[in-house]
Amino acid sequence: MNIETLRVFCDVVQHQSFSRGAAANKVSQSAATQSVHRMERHFGLQLVDRTKRPFVLTPEGQACYEGFREVLEAYDAVETRVRSLRKEITGMVRVAAIYSVGLHDMARCMKQFMLRYPKAKVRLEYLRPNKVYEVVVNSEVDLGIVSYPTPSAEISVIPLRSERMVLVCHPSHPLAKRKAVTAEHLKNEAFVAFDRDLIIRKEIDRYLRQRNVAVRISMEFDNIETIKQAVGIETGVSILPEPTVRDEVARGALAAVRLIAPQMERPIGIIYRQRRVFTPTSMKFVELLQEEQTGLETEDEQAVRPD
Repeated sequence: MNIETLRVFCDVVQHQSFSRGAAANKVSQSAATQSVHRMERHFGLQLVDRTKRPFVLTPEGQACYEGFREVLEAYDAVETRVRSLRKEITGMVRVAAIYSVGLHDMARCMKQFMLRYPKAKVRLEYLRPNKVYEVVVNSEVDLGIVSYPTPSAEISVIPLRSERMVLVCHPSHPLAKRKAVTAEHLKNEAFVAFDRDLIIRKEIDRYLRQRNVAVRISMEFDNIETIKQAVGIETGVSILPEPTVRDEVARGALAAVRLIAPQMERPIGIIYRQRRVFTPTSMKFVELLQEEQTGLETEDEQAVRPD
């Protein structure tokens, strides 16, 4: 067996498809099938149960997938490290980000990274938070960028920054005239909320509950952009990260009011799979993210200042 065979096998398993695994490696479906057959002959065992649709791995196949995935990660890290000794940062960094973080600042990071390292590439996709964790654990991406990052037996966290949460309302709303509000000002207000399964919804609910404040949920959405639109048509107020509404506030489409006593913040962090060997290219991308976050924190401090 060689590295190419291991890679084809892992991609077939990851995509749960011989055709997609073949396409990922630019080989024919027949060649991908033969690669899996070759591995099964090598071990003298069935690794893939093809009687089910989609196919499933046998216990031996699962052990091979988990082990070979680590072998490929180590091989790719060594290859990139060797190339980096020639002072070149090359290869692909695969990143998954939640929508609000990605739309807010990732474009600037990607542009800066590609200017610094023209031989490197970044593949960025925006996903729901639970999906970001899933693709990180499955090694479908190198890095995930999420809010309220949670470490686990499979996930490690690199903290990036905290975003100040603010009350967001239509400019004509009575609360828009205030310099600051407390949770008590929201009592019985129509409220546009996040979906109940999202961590940010649970944190906002806890914040209000600890202050014995009940709001009237008018709508629930799974993303910040839709919540902003709902607030903009006066269906209620909401609590959102200040950086995500900066453009709308500047245009006069929304009003953002400081939330105090106490203030609330949304932590942002990088997640990656435990024991993952970072390539030099991935490390450079992490370093750039940390540099960019320092600048963004300065912007946040200037955007919402205490009186």
